[in-house]
Amino acid sequence: MKHLFKQGSDTKAPVLLLLHGTGGTEHDLLGLADMVSPGSSVLSVRGNVLENGMLRFFRRLAEGVFDMEDLQFRTKELHDFVNQASVDYTFDRSNVVAIGYSNGANIAASMLFHIPGSLSGAILHHPMVPRREIALPNLTGVSCFIGAGNNDPICAPSETEELTSLLTDAGANVTVHWESAGHQLTRTEVEASAAWYQATYK
Repeated sequence: MKHLFKQGSDTKAPVLLLLHGTGGTEHDLLGLADMVSPGSSVLSVRGNVLENGMLRFFRRLAEGVFDMEDLQFRTKELHDFVNQASVDYTFDRSNVVAIGYSNGANIAASMLFHIPGSLSGAILHHPMVPRREIALPNLTGVSCFIGAGNNDPICAPSETEELTSLLTDAGANVTVHWESAGHQLTRTEVEASAAWYQATYK
């Protein structure tokens, strides 16, 4: 998968796995990583799927309707890629925290839903429930931050509440931050995620 890796100054800090939103690239979230954990190494990945010329991490059938077969395939593909990257760049695979926005947050959530031990934590900006009617792995010890908008036209508050319940019921420690905004990623939301990260991982 097309990506960039930046070696951090703090080798004990979690490696940040950056996952962009629809139409983004591996460069989009680098500023977020600097705000959240400037000493961390960064693995930023470009989605492998094109939709009307826009990069994504998995296909969808319509707005808010995921192609489940492709989602499962792409989730495993990303997981396997991170496994190999941990060998290539010699970082601790068990100490990876994802930062995803929108489509990137959805595939990060899908990793948590489908693959035990795939992430030690996640910052999910405006995620949806990736899949329903499956048993989640035991997520005890996994910490998650969810950033959401009260007026998000793509990800309704009820979606955020359902995802929070599913993750919490599986044992994850979940913090939700609400903005009086839509689907856009605001600076105050990023600042809240950075404060959460510093309190959780320091």
